[in-house]
Amino acid sequence: MPTDCISYQTSGYFSKLIQDYLDQKSELKPLYNNFPTLENFEKQIAEKAGNFDNSNRIPLVTTLKKQYQSIEISDSTKQNIELLALENTFTITTGHQLNLFSGPLYFLYKIISTINLTKELKSKYPSYNFVPIYWMATEDHDFEEINYFNFKGKKFRWNKESNGPVGRLSTEGLDEFFEIYSLELGSSTNANTLKKLFQDAYLKHDNLADATRFLANSLFANYGLVIIDADDADLKRAFIPYAKEELEKQTSYKAVQETIEQLKDYTVQVNPREINLFYIEDNLRERIIFEEDKYIVNNTKISFSKEQILSELENHPEKFSPNVIMRPLYQEIILPNLCYIGGGGEIAYWLELKSFFDAVKITFPMILVRNSVLLATEKQGKKADQLNLSWSDLFTKQENLVNAITHKISAFPIDLTPQKEILKTQFQYLYELADQTDKSFSGAVKAQEVKQKKGLENLEKRLLKAQKRKLSDQLQRVTDLQCELFPNNSLQERQSNFSEFYLEKGEQLVPLLLQKLKPLEMNFNIITI
Repeated sequence: MPTDCISYQTSGYFSKLIQDYLDQKSELKPLYNNFPTLENFEKQIAEKAGNFDNSNRIPLVTTLKKQYQSIEISDSTKQNIELLALENTFTITTGHQLNLFSGPLYFLYKIISTINLTKELKSKYPSYNFVPIYWMATEDHDFEEINYFNFKGKKFRWNKESNGPVGRLSTEGLDEFFEIYSLELGSSTNANTLKKLFQDAYLKHDNLADATRFLANSLFANYGLVIIDADDADLKRAFIPYAKEELEKQTSYKAVQETIEQLKDYTVQVNPREINLFYIEDNLRERIIFEEDKYIVNNTKISFSKEQILSELENHPEKFSPNVIMRPLYQEIILPNLCYIGGGGEIAYWLELKSFFDAVKITFPMILVRNSVLLATEKQGKKADQLNLSWSDLFTKQENLVNAITHKISAFPIDLTPQKEILKTQFQYLYELADQTDKSFSGAVKAQEVKQKKGLENLEKRLLKAQKRKLSDQLQRVTDLQCELFPNNSLQERQSNFSEFYLEKGEQLVPLLLQKLKPLEMNFNIITI
């Protein structure tokens, strides 16, 4: 099968909210600013240029240079960092957790979508500079979400205790993990490259933030990617006024609650708290709660009066960490950002936030669904052709696929609809007859109709089941192929780690993806490797 794509809306893997957003349904238009098209970026640039505080560019560039001091960077990344000081430079941003060895495949797709969009924008708007940003979620504290990855159906988990921000977590103890994982890789040239990449990232850096920066830089530095760790006192100084307003007025809670009411017909992605800030130290990240005229750090004995917490914020902004509601605002304050690229779940919670951005008078960015990809080998493509399967077929839920294929390859029709129509005609005559007699006969006709329809439906189910048994060999080949492409009946990009495919493609993997992915087309790509 050739390289192909299907729409997100027909893939079966996106929520109704995301489908309606992609279809630009009128009821959702108040929840975003400019829809992500190449032409709409002109308006977004003008809005951001008029709203962004350019004094934030200097601490941004200074902090990035400091964060990159210990690793070798490409000329393109170095140039992009310098360009951020200029008022005609804007960013395209994606964010991701610090998953061990990048976690699931879509880590690559997020960043590649971001890089490719900056290229498209530079071509369309050459008088501006566009820098791709990977925002590391260093302040997250849910270590259980990121301490593993899957490789060829096996889960490799890093067993370690962690309570504070994961970016500050020591990488000590990963030697043993590496030994186990390296045995699975084998000894090919590509396997040895992966081993060295893991060693250089995780065994030669002291914490998870530095390790992840090295890993992402190794994969994408040649494409000008700039990686930011926003867990930084200098960057957070610009956030102080907004954190203060959150502590005193709870603006985000009030604004987002109103938006949630507008989303009542959809599944709400996140619910705001009255205060959407955490208090953080090396081994602590806990919610700030306002109770009895005091600000309390949840699950600790730490508390502040209003004056004390505002003083703490002014003197130590690094100790205040935005949660999922406030983090996007922090991002848009410190970056001259035009667009955020994320998965369906991320876009869903961004759609809750525009009213909050309006309330604090910060430009709401474009929100773009990242590229999604199914990687298939040539052998798998040939199997699909031999089985007369389309990519749309393979995206179908397995039970529905098996039923459809059984109907398709059966030597005779399994659908008893013609028989049901004959039955309907026969009972129409009986109903006409019943109209000429009493109600008891009408009831008997109705009961008999229900019984016989039910009997035909049961026969249809038994016939389908019998054909499945008879055609089991062919159906098994179909389900085997689907399970290869959709491990655990889930999207490959959410299950598999990039290293599984790097073993086959090596250094060609990232350039191939960069060549194929078109972020503004918003389709699910199937790429033969």
